[in-house]
Amino acid sequence: MKKIILFFASIIFTLGINGQEGKNLAELLGYPKDSKLLIIHADDMGLSNSVNTACIKAFENKGITSGSIMMPCPWALEIAGYMKDHPGMDVGVHLTMTAEWNLYKWGGIMPSDQIPSLLDSKGYFYPSVEELGKVAKGVDAEKELKAQIDKLISLGVQPTHIDTHMGSVLANPELIKIYMNLSDIYHLPVLFPRAYLSGFPPETAKALGSKIYLIDNLFMLEPQMIKGNWIDAYKKGISELKPGLNQMIVHVAIDNDEMKAISKGHDDYGSAWRQHDLDLVLSSEFKDLLKSNNIILITWRQIKDVMN
Repeated sequence: MKKIILFFASIIFTLGINGQEGKNLAELLGYPKDSKLLIIHADDMGLSNSVNTACIKAFENKGITSGSIMMPCPWALEIAGYMKDHPGMDVGVHLTMTAEWNLYKWGGIMPSDQIPSLLDSKGYFYPSVEELGKVAKGVDAEKELKAQIDKLISLGVQPTHIDTHMGSVLANPELIKIYMNLSDIYHLPVLFPRAYLSGFPPETAKALGSKIYLIDNLFMLEPQMIKGNWIDAYKKGISELKPGLNQMIVHVAIDNDEMKAISKGHDDYGSAWRQHDLDLVLSSEFKDLLKSNNIILITWRQIKDVMN
């Protein structure tokens, strides 16, 4: 952790992302200062056709406000094509350096001989963040992550933000520095929760706290939260949202043969799980819950526009 802190201390003053002095993000977006802003974000676009189909349905029915694409995955071209034809959609790059499924794997955008430290003996990304963090070299990661962003841009889609699959860019200090520098290079906001600053010195946390992209509260359903009805954990999460920038991450897909095969032996965030999340965000009960808690839905595109 000490090394991570030192890396942050060396880069926070070089990032070109600053809010207008005296105004918080809500005010910069034209809302009251104490507004509860929420991005409802779908991870893992491009993972499969079933995920893409569900994300498109969720976008079109206003169940989500944002999503991000895993560019190394086989179905990235499909969803990128849709996003190109629907330029108003809020889409980022889900920076990917892990491949967690047992029977469904991928490597990088870059040729394997140019990113050797990111790949296992079979030529695929490592299944866990822990394994990646032990071996990943910054020079390899930077090439690969830039290639993922550049690939989406080359397909005619301008990303609104960058975030990270499984938190892989937090695997070691070098990767964190690269992640933050990519924000500066591409002029894009990054997903970075304020809670992650708890181990940093006060002056470092304060400096980062002035960056408008920091997430005040990040909610993602975890297995231990599931009790009773699927919506119950979300009810609790929404009721606990505070004024500021909040993000809720959902994982949606159609529970079909394709997704069942991909997630075989992996119930957590698997096929049935993702169908439940899709049904949730499309439900009137969920939308009523947002309204009753005075939630204002926003996108990463709005944050990007304020940044630039």
